This record gives sequence, structure tokens and C-alpha cells, in this order.
Amino acid sequence: MHKPKMANTPIPDAPAHQQIFDPALRAARRTRAAAHFARHDFLYAHMRDELLDRLSIVTRDLPDALVIGCPDTSARDALQALGKRVTCLDPSPVNADANGGVRGDEDSPHFADDSFDLVFACGTLDTVNDLPGALVLMRRALKPDGLLLAAFFGAGSLPVLRTCLQEAEGERPGAHIHPQIDLRAAGDLMQRAGFALPVIDSDTLDVRYGSALTLMADLRGMGAGNMLRRRGAPLSRATLTRTCEAFAARAEPDGKTREKFGIIYLSGWKPDPSQPAPARRGSGTISLAQALMPQEKPES
Repeated sequence: MHKPKMANTPIPDAPAHQQIFDPALRAARRTRAAAHFARHDFLYAHMRDELLDRLSIVTRDLPDALVIGCPDTSARDALQALGKRVTCLDPSPVNADANGGVRGDEDSPHFADDSFDLVFACGTLDTVNDLPGALVLMRRALKPDGLLLAAFFGAGSLPVLRTCLQEAEGERPGAHIHPQIDLRAAGDLMQRAGFALPVIDSDTLDVRYGSALTLMADLRGMGAGNMLRRRGAPLSRATLTRTCEAFAARAEPDGKTREKFGIIYLSGWKPDPSQPAPARRGSGTISLAQALMPQEKPES
């Protein structure tokens, strides 16, 4: 297993009032899910395979890779099959140990600068307290002209469950689903973190469930249960019943309700002088208006 140099310059933790998520609970959720993760891995597998597809069109070798978020060994195994030396990082000690990796949170320093050619972050960045800091650390851990590929749940996820919980709890709903990052905010974060040539895009998966309880079981099985520092009170039996009724009321004719998972993808490079630079402002030879004008067809 590849062992890069570890970081020796600490970065202060985010102030307590900025810590939306409970790091210990976050690790515990992922640890609890580890034993039966394969039963609930379809969203992680979708994100992982999307990132691998994007990596497949990169012509550079990128031999030293860091995997962030490893609920199973599939990302590590896939990258090793491509001939890469792989290091893994996960908030759960169980997941980290299973991958021969490091246990830790993404917004704390773990690796020395210029350690990796590739950072492959799958499925965790939406629950990091200091995401801007985490992205800066990833950029620092990359070698010049190294690549970040990341995927995580974003805005538009779980709209039906969120609405049903609000209806069930009435005028004072609790916090059960964490805030979500949208596409524009993700792009701003990549720019602020100093990545070159950033690309941000998204897709949406529709998943149909026979009941709200099955959906909630999937979320727990993914390690994606509520990990907010200030959580709502546990759902009472009456509230849970009303939630299930509201969910069932939105069912399609076959009795299943359609839920959405929005996924955001990030890619960006650590700056390097060899990278292409945008053209100097004002250096174009035609105006935008001319470029957009329809072109005359040649006479036949």
C-alpha cells in the first residue's frame, strides 16, 4: 500500500458555531453501515462509476491516487487495476482499516503538500463542516497539474421525503435532512479553492420506493442518516405514521413513490505553468455578434 508523507502543519478547526455536522456521529453512521453496505450501494456505485468514466478520458498517467470516501474497496480496487498506487481516507475507522487507509475528516490535514497526482472523492463532501477548507487541502495534497474528481449529493435530493416530514410535523418541523449544495455554489467553491480549469455538472437519479420506511432504510444503509449537530427530536410513532401516509399519497398507480437524488460532479486541476491559459481579453478577431450570426450556405 502506498504511504505518502503525512502533513505536519495543522490547520485550526472551524469554529464550533460553523460545525453543522457532528463528526463523531458522521463516523458512527458510516461504521454502522459498513457490514451491510452492499445491499444499499447503488447510489455510491453510480457516482463511483461516473468518476471512473471521467477518469478514462484523461490521457495523463496520474500514478499516485488518494481515494476519499471508501465505504467498500471498489474504488481502491478499480484504481489499482489501472496501475495506480492508492491511499484511502474515510471518516469511519472500519472503512479506513478495510482499505488499509487513514481514518479522518476531509477538512483536517492528513497528507503533505504535493503528494498525489489524483484525488478521487466519492460520496462524502456534502457532509463536511468546512468544505472550502477541505477543497483547499485537496488542492494542496495534489502535485502540480494533479486532478481532483469528486461526486456528492447536492441540491434537489430527497424532495418528497423532506416535504412529507414537514407535513407530518406541522408548524415546527425538526431538522432531519441537512442543507444541500447547489451547482452554482459548487462552482464558486472550486474557484475559491484555487483549482484551474474547473468543470461542474450534475445529474438526477429517480428511485421508486414502496414506502417511506424502505427509503429511510436505504439512507441508513448508505451511512447517510441524520448527522446534524443540532438534530430534530427522533420521530415519534405518530409522526412516522403520518410521514408514511404522506409518502404513500404521492404514489404512482403501481403503488410506488418516485424520489429524487441530485448528484454534483466536480473536476479541477492544481495550477501548473504547463496548463492552457484563457485567451487575453480583447484578443479576439471577430465580435460575439458576428460569431452568433447564421452563416450563409454555399451555393450548390
